[in-house]
Order: sequence, then C-alpha cells, then structure tokens
Amino acid sequence: MNSELHKTSYRTIDLVTITTLGVAFGVIYWGWGKLYEPLSGLAIFAFPPSSALLAGPWLIAGVLGGLIVRKPGAAFATELIAAGVSTVVIGGTQWGLSVFASGFFQGLGAELAFLAFAYRRFTLGVACLAGAIAAAFESVYEWYSYWPDWHFDYKLMYLGFFVVSGVVIAGLGSWLLVRALAKTGVLDAFGAGREVATEV
Repeated sequence: MNSELHKTSYRTIDLVTITTLGVAFGVIYWGWGKLYEPLSGLAIFAFPPSSALLAGPWLIAGVLGGLIVRKPGAAFATELIAAGVSTVVIGGTQWGLSVFASGFFQGLGAELAFLAFAYRRFTLGVACLAGAIAAAFESVYEWYSYWPDWHFDYKLMYLGFFVVSGVVIAGLGSWLLVRALAKTGVLDAFGAGREVATEV
C-alpha cells in the first residue's frame, strides 16, 4: 500500500520537471507555429490533409512528460502547460486561445496511453501509442474547430497523417530524447535515467 502510494505521489523534482518541460516546450511550440504556415504552403503539402504531417512536434511535451515523470497526470499537465505558455509568449500564436483547447485534448490523449498500462510500462511501443492517441484526439477536435467544411474522407486522411506524425515525431522522438537525456545523467532521479544506466 505504502509502496503504491509512493509510486503515485509527486516529489518536488517531479513538479519542477513538469513545469520546466512545459515552459520550454511552450516556447518551442510557439516557434514551430511561426514555421508551420510557410512550411505547410510548400508544394509537397499541396494536398491539404497532408499538412498534418507537420503537427507531430506539438505533441512531444505530453509524451515526454509521461515518459520521464511516470505518474498519473504528468503527461496531461506537461502538455497543458506547454499549450498555455505558447498562447501567451511574445504575443501568442495565430490560433489564439484555441491552442489551450488543443493542449487539453493532446495531453488527455497521451495520458490515456500511459493509464492503459497503469503507469507501469514506458517502452517505445507505449510512447508511440501515446503519440498516436494524442494525435487522434487533436485531429478530431480540429475537424470541428478548423476544418468543418472538409468532406469526411479528407478528415479521415488528415487523421491518418496526424497519427503517423504523432507516432514518429512525438512517440519515437520523445523516446529517443529520453534516452539521450538519460545518458547525460540529468534523469538520474527518475526511473527512465536508472533504466538507461543499467543498459550501459
């Protein structure tokens, strides 16, 4: 009972890490938002649903927070903080307060992946699942908020492209980033750091 409580109770370092990741990725999200429009206008994204391939970076904070802190609510909180920061930093983004709603759905999607495994598995597969569900939740939200006039086949293709981006960029990308950080020693206070240390 006490060991189970210890696994789910938050330490100061957990809260600091969630906040730090959220703020850092909030600034990164803001920057990516500035790059998104010119990139999505390139000829290779002439098919509108394919622009979702560029959306994966906005899902990283939640997946990364869940992989590092490994406690209920960590993925959701990290993503929501990142979204909140990106709405206010240097004038916010071109999408306004809807970014905060996106953070809610993205964070919820990532959180559900870790919950599905009772916060006990943090493998590459779970990371990719977190990216996929976060992408799916965000995609459906965008069907109604950004793309209400699209035909349903376009919406489904947008979902497919978004999930691919979520799996590769947010899932695989976050998993690789955790391993890279762990090898530097900055994650020694977390399970992720200790796991990588035992592999060396």
